[in-house]
Amino acid sequence: MTTHRQPRGCDAPGSPDLSQGRVGFVVGDRPHFTDETAALLRNRLTAAALVIVIVLAVAFVGNLLEGVASLWWLRGMILVITLGCLLLLRSRGALSLSQLRVIELVVFGSVVVQMSLMLATRMAEYAGRNDATSVASVRHQFLAAWCVVIFIYGIFMPNTWRRGAAVTITIAVVPYVVVAVQRWLSPGLAALLEADKVGAVVPFPLVTALVATYAAQIINSARREAFQARQFGQYRLMERLGGGGMGEVFRAEHVLLKRPCAIKLIKAAKETNATAIARFEIEVKATAKLTHWNTVEIYDYGRTDDGTFYYVMELLPGMSLDDLVEKHGPLPPARVVYLLEQVCGALQEAHLAGLIHRDIKPANIFAAQRGGVYDVAKLLDFGLVKQDADEPDEETAGRRAVSGTPLYMSPEQASAYDEVDPRADIYSLGAVAYHMLTGQPPFTGKNVLAILVAHRKSEVPRPSLVNPAIPADLEQIILKCLAKKPSDRYPDAASLRLALATCAAATGWGPEQAANWWRSIEKTPPPEPPAATKPEIDVTLDSVGNQ
Repeated sequence: MTTHRQPRGCDAPGSPDLSQGRVGFVVGDRPHFTDETAALLRNRLTAAALVIVIVLAVAFVGNLLEGVASLWWLRGMILVITLGCLLLLRSRGALSLSQLRVIELVVFGSVVVQMSLMLATRMAEYAGRNDATSVASVRHQFLAAWCVVIFIYGIFMPNTWRRGAAVTITIAVVPYVVVAVQRWLSPGLAALLEADKVGAVVPFPLVTALVATYAAQIINSARREAFQARQFGQYRLMERLGGGGMGEVFRAEHVLLKRPCAIKLIKAAKETNATAIARFEIEVKATAKLTHWNTVEIYDYGRTDDGTFYYVMELLPGMSLDDLVEKHGPLPPARVVYLLEQVCGALQEAHLAGLIHRDIKPANIFAAQRGGVYDVAKLLDFGLVKQDADEPDEETAGRRAVSGTPLYMSPEQASAYDEVDPRADIYSLGAVAYHMLTGQPPFTGKNVLAILVAHRKSEVPRPSLVNPAIPADLEQIILKCLAKKPSDRYPDAASLRLALATCAAATGWGPEQAANWWRSIEKTPPPEPPAATKPEIDVTLDSVGNQ
């Protein structure tokens, strides 16, 4: 696998422009799943054709020696056809999957045609002699042979269950059609068949077709899972950690380094629209440019050949701020200041690089343990990031598109989504601080529109009304972050960080207090979360009115 990747913090000269055309991160010579299927099909088909050629040749010669000359020309022609397919499969020439499927149809189709005509001929011959025993015997013999052919095809030919079912059920129906036609052509045959008292009530070829289809599905699923696992190369997925609008996150491990990591991936399925994939690409490229200690580190990123986008990031032991508040209640003001200062550092670097996060929320900030240090704030998920050079695309031109989490969204983000500046992130961070101190967001409502309108028009309830322990100076900082007009807020993350550093609570929490707290919760089970906890709302709106 060849992965095009930029070093963190710089734009590698000559790196490919992945923003145009087909979205992708990996260019390599690894096979697609169809290529693997074609290789497997060729091997299996070669073996099947060899066996069929040997069986047909032995039967042809044996019948000639026994004086059985019925349909000798047909049997000879089919033997030549299957031999030709075998030689073609064993040649060095490249064969596509569609060409191999045609050869597969010819090989197995020839066998079915020969068996059908032989069954019809033998039954007509014995019916002419009024030989009921031979009629019943030949029918049972050919039905058994049909079951063998169906089972071999279903087990050995790589297929999806739909294609396997279509082929095997079609083959299974053929002998019953042949018998029905012979009944119609030979009136005496019906009486001879009815004389067979040991005839099977269960249509065994159809049962075999169903079993073969189920087996094909199991085998194909196992093959696909094994193939996909190989596509992540040196990474092994271990367990699902969570998921959201941008994809799923799995705990993983680097196979050679044994380094734990997290892999975020999104599969290019029919339900995945181009916008989601484009956001995923933007998130990776934007985050990979950042080097701040408090921004999640990207190790690797790429795309597998089956259409799965992914990136590998550091695995963060700890909890998101959302989980932290839910499980342990509102945080002490000093701890809030300690965490917010770190997030400001990450945002300052992002803003200086021309990146606006646009989705700051408790779930996207992690209180992690890194390098023996506790309460290391990590800013995650740049999936909605805006770059200064961004321009509206043709798809969104002429209409307003809004994405984000309304509970923490700035007023201007709902009405001028593509025109926000760093002060939108300042507002969202203020809303996160409000949540950390009170256990609830600044505004709630019955629906998304009500929340957006509240952010735009309603006065922010003073957080001290919910939690009287909040110091006055910290409350003023939060309220300034939550000002309706961007001009009334802190102009940048550095200014906010400086204001936080001058709070009376700024010296009340540090690495030592953080370590003691995390060690204490390892020994004490967390309290029950508040009953009135409201879930976050992630939303994408095509139009939001200026209400």
